[in-house]
Amino acid sequence: MPTGSPPMTLGGHMGPIEHPRRIVPGGTPAAPGTQAGTGRRLIAAANETRQRTASTPGARTIRRELYQPRSRRLLDAVAQLDAGLDEAACRQLADRIRDEYTTTYDDVPLGFVARCYLGPPYVDHQLNLFQVIVKHFAPSQRMPDPFDGARMLARSGAYAYIEVYAGGLILPVLEDGTVVRP
Repeated sequence: MPTGSPPMTLGGHMGPIEHPRRIVPGGTPAAPGTQAGTGRRLIAAANETRQRTASTPGARTIRRELYQPRSRRLLDAVAQLDAGLDEAACRQLADRIRDEYTTTYDDVPLGFVARCYLGPPYVDHQLNLFQVIVKHFAPSQRMPDPFDGARMLARSGAYAYIEVYAGGLILPVLEDGTVVRP
């Protein structure tokens, strides 16, 4: 082997040594929110983007109230929805839950997804606050949108229930009432 050649590797030789690259303005366009050739973020561009998205009609902002811990009374009421109550009692309970969400948290979820303790074949259930439907699901059954996004969280057993909102927001609630931020 000649003395000037690189040492042998699996590929036959070592590749060229990579040196630091210098960014030259005028090549490829800069990423949004950065200044071409510097890699620096432009604060004004980020603020303009934030203002545009905040003022976009239909853009959902998550209010601080939604992250307040849930009361023990609310946790118990949600658990009772699956307790086999008659239809009238179930509707009254759902009305009470809706009222508490409206007054305390300023938004009402479409419903909840929680782990089901009926046993096989059921693993989870959906509680719909507006039609007061309690529906149990086997592992092979598909849960309807937007509730299906909360299904794996419910199956984990780590949460008391998962709140599902109309805009697709999913908020897990722990046994102590703490809301887990997305």
